[in-house]
Amino acid sequence: MTSPLLSGLATEIIIPICAVIGIVFSLLQWLLVSRVKVTPDPNGPPSNKNKNGYDDYLIEEEEGMNKHDVVVKCAEIQNAISEGATSFLFTEYQYVGVFMVVFAILIFLFLGSVEGFSTKSQRCTYDRARMCKPALATAGFSTIAFLLGAITSIVSGFLGMKIATYANARTTLEARKGVGKAFITAFRSGAVMGFLLAANGLLVLYIAINLFKIYYGDDWEGLFEAITGYGLGGSSMALFGRVGGGIYTKAADVGADLVGKVERNIPEDDPRNPAVIADNVGDNVGDIAGMGSDLFGSYAESSCAALVVASISSFGIDHDFTAMCYPLLVSSMGILVCLITTLFATDFFEIKAVHEIQTALKKQLIISTVLMTIGIAIVSWLGLPTSFTIFNFGSQKVVHNWQLFLCVCVGLWAGLIIGFVTEYYTSNAYSPVQDVADSCRTGAATNVIFGLALGYKSVIIPIFAIAISIYVSFRFAAMYGIAMAALGMLSTIATGLAIDAYGPISDNAGGIAEMAGMSHRIRERTDALDAAGNTTAAIGKGFAIGSAALVSLALFGAFVSRAGIQTVDVLTPKVFIGLVVGAMLPYWFSAMTMKSVGSAALKMVEEVRRQFNTIPGLMEGLAKPDYTTCVKISTDASIKEMIPPGALVMLTPLIVGILFGVETLSGILAGSLVSGVQVAISASNTGGAWDNAKKYIEAGASEHARTLGPKGSEPHKAAVIGDTIGDPLKDTSGPSLNILIKLMAVESLVFAPFFAAHGGLLFKI
Repeated sequence: MTSPLLSGLATEIIIPICAVIGIVFSLLQWLLVSRVKVTPDPNGPPSNKNKNGYDDYLIEEEEGMNKHDVVVKCAEIQNAISEGATSFLFTEYQYVGVFMVVFAILIFLFLGSVEGFSTKSQRCTYDRARMCKPALATAGFSTIAFLLGAITSIVSGFLGMKIATYANARTTLEARKGVGKAFITAFRSGAVMGFLLAANGLLVLYIAINLFKIYYGDDWEGLFEAITGYGLGGSSMALFGRVGGGIYTKAADVGADLVGKVERNIPEDDPRNPAVIADNVGDNVGDIAGMGSDLFGSYAESSCAALVVASISSFGIDHDFTAMCYPLLVSSMGILVCLITTLFATDFFEIKAVHEIQTALKKQLIISTVLMTIGIAIVSWLGLPTSFTIFNFGSQKVVHNWQLFLCVCVGLWAGLIIGFVTEYYTSNAYSPVQDVADSCRTGAATNVIFGLALGYKSVIIPIFAIAISIYVSFRFAAMYGIAMAALGMLSTIATGLAIDAYGPISDNAGGIAEMAGMSHRIRERTDALDAAGNTTAAIGKGFAIGSAALVSLALFGAFVSRAGIQTVDVLTPKVFIGLVVGAMLPYWFSAMTMKSVGSAALKMVEEVRRQFNTIPGLMEGLAKPDYTTCVKISTDASIKEMIPPGALVMLTPLIVGILFGVETLSGILAGSLVSGVQVAISASNTGGAWDNAKKYIEAGASEHARTLGPKGSEPHKAAVIGDTIGDPLKDTSGPSLNILIKLMAVESLVFAPFFAAHGGLLFKI
């Protein structure tokens, strides 16, 4: 076996430098966003030509409005949203913190008991001739890795929420100068979150590996087995962030829409609506903090799955540090590629008109994918030996570096295909959503039927893309290939997150414009930003679900190897019952989350109605609604309701592994993966299509759309009902399902030594 061209020392320098570059770049973007002031400037703005070809005059000046009042109102609304989001996340993190401590103790006790808490060295799992560190050490280090992953996940979500609530009013104020300025502010803010998360995830994982290596020395098998706790920590926090945030945002959204739009016929984000602040807070805690933790979890798990398999392949056996760090080198290259890609949106090209926004965001995906392909080729050439062996269920498979390059590329391009298919089915620029909008002519029922059909149909191409990725990557490099395909899909995570976070920031900006009583021309600009953001949010969910499928399959392979299962035979009753029950779990989980949104929304609707009926002068705009009560309803409901779905996901692998053993658990994992992916894609796309069908009618941009409108018409009311049904599908159940399939797989891998040694109690009786 030859050595890679890149030396071990160079690798040790390159990875942290790339991570630091990512952090510095995100701080630079934040600095540029912070230049937009949300305090009134007594001297007024200087009039000069800016790079977008606009004069920096303000629409308010042109229309004779009081600029000072508008800025003060924007600042007040921004503070209310920021305080609401911060207080919710702190409350959520208190509960999650208790879970974190309890689960960390469980990991230590379960893994420590494998060898009876012995401190003696034990024979290695895969190479019985060698001695490895004791099981108690793996228990301790797995617990530390779990806590590191959990804390990094929480910090990622929290920082994302902070920058989003910092940028929303600034985007609104920049919209007064032109759509190009507003777009750059929203996109830069998204980039802050994207780069911070990608760089922090990489840096913490790299530091953890190097610190653990001080104790483990040459025992790389034990070292990387302990590192899997990092992925478990990241995903378990993401689950609570996604479910809790999703329930919060949709309870507020459904309550605000049903009473405000359908019953009272007032616009979205009207300041008279008592649920409007809770709705805008929800965008940040669900779509920003939740999505941030979710994609961090995917990144951590795919890295851990690849490292575990690599540690028992020739990379780990020969102690080749550069080749071992190939997954981290791919992620490092991803940060540099995304940095260049971001400059295309903010510095190299100008947005002069509303219709260019969607194109600019699509270009981000294409440019990052093309550049990343070149980047992966460079990393594969420098960081891998020309040929090496990969562990393949008990044997070693000879693999060449060009084959591993293709594995990563297959995942990368499959992600782009899934993104574009998602866009086709959820953007109102294409016929599927326009057909859904057209079905609103005959009422809400036909709208619901068309929307469901669209969601089911949208599953077909993404599943083929995932299937081809799995076949090609497994054929070339076994389970390591699949883990690297997942990492390929996530390699442009910084750009993906920037695009994704841009959506809720634009949505908030539109809400602030409406509440501050700004000109309808500003609202048109923020609506255009928001409509593009809706589609990009759907694309982000497509990436998250596709990568989750590949990640959980790679983790499943690692679990099967670690648990000592020779073959997973579907015809044996132990496996088949697991398969059937596993396929049912996504439905059980979805039922819990949907019901939670429904019951929370019920309370919200009752409160909003009560305020409209009992506060004199509220409809006339003479009295101020009680926003705080609505924020409290959403907070209390989401904290209470996130616990049962979380418990279902976290306890299933433990109960099945202990009582029924590793074979039944392998069936559970396979079943939940196969059904969870389909349900997640269809739920996300159905909800996204209903949302954009409603926006299509509201915008009235085409002759067809104008025949269905305007706002308040019967087709529009039918579209609002469809959108309301789709809200929990696209923002709570759908996105949370990808965490279910990943989390159960990584948890099973972490506890695999315990299940293999002491599991299957019922079958031993």
